[in-house]
Amino acid sequence: MLTVYGDIRSGNCLKVKWMLDRLRRDYRWVETDVMSGVTRSPEFLAINPAGQTPTVVLEDGRALAQSNAILVHLGEGTDLIPADAYDRARMFEWLFWEQYSHEPYIAVVRFQRAMAGKRADEIEPRLVERGHAALARMEGALTEHDWLVGDGPTLADLALVAYTRLAPEGGFELERYPAVVRWIGRVEDAFGIG
Repeated sequence: MLTVYGDIRSGNCLKVKWMLDRLRRDYRWVETDVMSGVTRSPEFLAINPAGQTPTVVLEDGRALAQSNAILVHLGEGTDLIPADAYDRARMFEWLFWEQYSHEPYIAVVRFQRAMAGKRADEIEPRLVERGHAALARMEGALTEHDWLVGDGPTLADLALVAYTRLAPEGGFELERYPAVVRWIGRVEDAFGIG
């Protein structure tokens, strides 16, 4: 059986869980509290030398890390990866953008506020500014379209919804982004996210 090492508080881990649930795959979830230091233990580093979650161990014993790489592996052969080469490349564009221009701001501010207990005035303003820039880019893309790529949900939508829906925990007011709010609802419905 596939095993997932994940911290349920992490959007990166949740998107892997949601993907497996949508695919109705059997898996074993090993709750891995990243704040406890367990990901730096010799046992965990033997599985993932980067010491990060999520990490999956496939049925054949091979390990795979990085949430979006895991999504792509699990999504092979599904309608969540576009058949059209250009749309598939656009999906990858969003996946790369999510890890470079969205998650480092939205997720980091959320972590500092909700998990580390920092006040708003203790957060580096540049992080908040770039988080709003990421949400604004999504708002622009979703104003005229229901999905980030094509006519239905793709891995891009799943990857980006994870931390976007948690953005209010970092103090980001999603009411400023009505197209994003509507999109979150569509993605939650498509993936059965409660």
